[in-house]
Amino acid sequence: MIKNGYEREIELKYSEMDYDKSLKPFSLLNYFQDVASDNAEELGFGYSFITPKNLMWVLLKYRIEFNKYPVDIPYVTVKTEPRGYNRMFAYRDFEMYAGKELLGRAFSMWSLVDIDSLAIANVEKALQNPNFSKFEAREDDLSFEKIQPMEKVELQKEFEVRYNDLDVNRHANNGNYIVWAFEPLSFEFKSKYKPKTIDLFYKKEIKYGEKLISQVQFTNEKTTLHYLKHAQTGDDLCLIQCNWD
Repeated sequence: MIKNGYEREIELKYSEMDYDKSLKPFSLLNYFQDVASDNAEELGFGYSFITPKNLMWVLLKYRIEFNKYPVDIPYVTVKTEPRGYNRMFAYRDFEMYAGKELLGRAFSMWSLVDIDSLAIANVEKALQNPNFSKFEAREDDLSFEKIQPMEKVELQKEFEVRYNDLDVNRHANNGNYIVWAFEPLSFEFKSKYKPKTIDLFYKKEIKYGEKLISQVQFTNEKTTLHYLKHAQTGDDLCLIQCNWD
């Protein structure tokens, strides 16, 4: 659990909620990204520090678990803590609270990447920051789940990357992937269920004007498997597995 991490209280806006006042998954991922960015800036390894070195942070994986999905909650407190590095990867925890009630937790994995070559940089050598030490496991750490292979495409929809989808690195913002992944699901399904656990594995970037295909398979009544593929090359862009409740 996070004890001495960075935290921010956030007022939930109607634009960030569904029709039933539940927090949109897209908004949740943006909250995580924003508090992580602010914390990294505060500690000296954020955007303004790494960009002059021609480096950028790239999100690779999320494991998100909810005790209670945020519905009709006016404020949440998001906490985050950098967990350090292990070889070529860095790790970060998140927690979300309504008052003192823990709504959910997330564990994430990142890499530092050269902006031009897209080669992965050695985190320790690139940062040389006393605020970023080696990763040490804890008993209550979340674990990344292996995402199952898709055996049958049951739902499918195509999208084109818009200018509004881009982030500061001119790539599609990571929050958009969950929008594209969940969009083929029916209104009735998303009205009835809320995410209980989400595993995301970001594999490749996609840029402005390119097209992707969002494919969905139900592995059981309350578990969905999502593959986002580049429409032209067929490459996997992002794999998502969600358990609903």
